[in-house]
Amino acid sequence: MQISGWGRCPKLQTTIVRPANEAELLNHIKRGESIARGNGRSYGDSSISKTKTINMKKFNRFLHFDRLNGVLTLEAGVLLKDVIDLILPAGWFPSVTPGTKFVTIGGMIASDVHGKNHHKDGGMGNCVNWIELVTHEGKIIRCSGTENKELFDWTIGGMGLTGIIVRASLKLRRIETAWIKQSCIASKNLHNTMRLFEMFSKSTYSVAWIDCTQKEQKLGRSILFIGEHANLEDIPLNNATKPLETPRKIKRNLPIELPSWILNRFTIKIFNFLYYWKFFGKRANQLRDWDSFFYPLDKLQNWNKIYGKRGFSQFQCVLPLRHAEIGLRALLEKISNTNSTNFLGVLKRLGAESAGLSFPMEGYTLTVDFPMSEKNSKLVHELHKITLEFGGRFYLSKDSQLRPDIFHASDERIIAFKKYRHSSGSENFFKSYQSERLDL
Repeated sequence: MQISGWGRCPKLQTTIVRPANEAELLNHIKRGESIARGNGRSYGDSSISKTKTINMKKFNRFLHFDRLNGVLTLEAGVLLKDVIDLILPAGWFPSVTPGTKFVTIGGMIASDVHGKNHHKDGGMGNCVNWIELVTHEGKIIRCSGTENKELFDWTIGGMGLTGIIVRASLKLRRIETAWIKQSCIASKNLHNTMRLFEMFSKSTYSVAWIDCTQKEQKLGRSILFIGEHANLEDIPLNNATKPLETPRKIKRNLPIELPSWILNRFTIKIFNFLYYWKFFGKRANQLRDWDSFFYPLDKLQNWNKIYGKRGFSQFQCVLPLRHAEIGLRALLEKISNTNSTNFLGVLKRLGAESAGLSFPMEGYTLTVDFPMSEKNSKLVHELHKITLEFGGRFYLSKDSQLRPDIFHASDERIIAFKKYRHSSGSENFFKSYQSERLDL
């Protein structure tokens, strides 16, 4: 059948199998090339194989929850949403979360996802006690920071190319309430935004919405969102009796694909103008429920249909701290001068680099969505070149258009990763469209 990632482009042909247990999974792996797929929330072609795509949704059991110490053991196909439903009433929250809760734990580990707190707490790999994965030999191996460490390091952020994760143990974050204290700070340009990030570097959560349509003195105009988990004394008395409960939300679906003409330069500029002025002026310590703070896009469950039938591409890079401001300025100038129809722009401060092939490095990461078009594809390739010029690298979970020469020039760790894949034998068994496109 033909499937795609969350960006709905490219649409690719594959055979999908859905093993219900380990015996069936082992059988599929031994039969040749494959790649694991969770809930299909990676944006491009990283979880689709030309030959066989192994859907892991049936590996969705919770195995043990240590409520006293905040340790959760579960299968790789469990959704983050279901994790939160289980642990939040007991006073725990995921240590790291991406911008959607509709991802599987296995996918989060394979992508080494990072959240709004990477500058302080690191990525997904930092909260994994151990993982168990099936190798191409049909063996189930447990690995961690002290046991089979090389396999552990290459698996976290390894995009499913070292084996298929079946189980994991996670460290959780203790919380007192289900609420977040949020402050919003309007910033007039990129330089000021980065200064604010550094000023609030001790805050647990920070992220900036960035208006990519602005130029010159307003280039990089942003709204910075700062967040902390609220304690009992921070919430109103009417919430204090049930501090770990939040209001139920109405989930909405987009019934149709929107026509491509709706997202144009005029409508994007209007949206960005209204969004900026909505948050203009500092608003300190507003209470927001956890769902609204971490997962605003999840309110519209199939928001990817906004981009129409052709889908969209998401560009995400990270630039090292020493080149971040000049590099981000070059990227934003290229985007604004092209007058592209980009809808969503996000800027985050990242912390220390992780082991393996993990995406983050200390610096700043810029994320921008582009509706699929020939013009925007050319722009994305130009952004890749600019990123490379300033020593940056690319997030494979979002990629659908990266070229192999740019990719290999961006990250010297690729040579060691390929050598490990060759020596372990995994290169002949675990392949995705992305890994073949990028010569991984």
